[in-house]
Amino acid sequence: MIVRLAGEPDFPGLLGLAAQVEHWFGPMVGEPGFHTAVRDHIARAAALVAVSPEGDLLGGLLFGAEPPVHHVHWLVVSEGARGRGVGRELMAEAVRRSVRRPGTLEVVTFGADHPGAVASGARVFYERLGFTPAEDAEPGPEGGSRQVYRRTLD
Repeated sequence: MIVRLAGEPDFPGLLGLAAQVEHWFGPMVGEPGFHTAVRDHIARAAALVAVSPEGDLLGGLLFGAEPPVHHVHWLVVSEGARGRGVGRELMAEAVRRSVRRPGTLEVVTFGADHPGAVASGARVFYERLGFTPAEDAEPGPEGGSRQVYRRTLD
């Protein structure tokens, strides 16, 4: 697997990843605001993709920083690649490229009562990376609960 900066040619593949998780997050693929956000992250070199040796898109991550706080804006791993370390590698590369220490890394993920919390494995994934649950966040576009997860970076 290769993790690299996303480019404009990756845009359709990132939309394909979004299509796989719309049932948890709400509409993205047809939303102009989502298209703008993805293209903006690509233009700012704040989007990463994980690609198989055959060129298949395995995952994508959109990242932002306002030091000392750094944000994972969006992280999706394709259904067929989940549980194979793709998300962990995307996170490691984002931290390597973009984080200035000391600081914190934050992500908003599903609230404990959200149907995607267990099915997606997101909460356990972030906890295994050293994040801890923090305050509640605004509900997602589909109306489901959200929670901030935070990791201190020394």
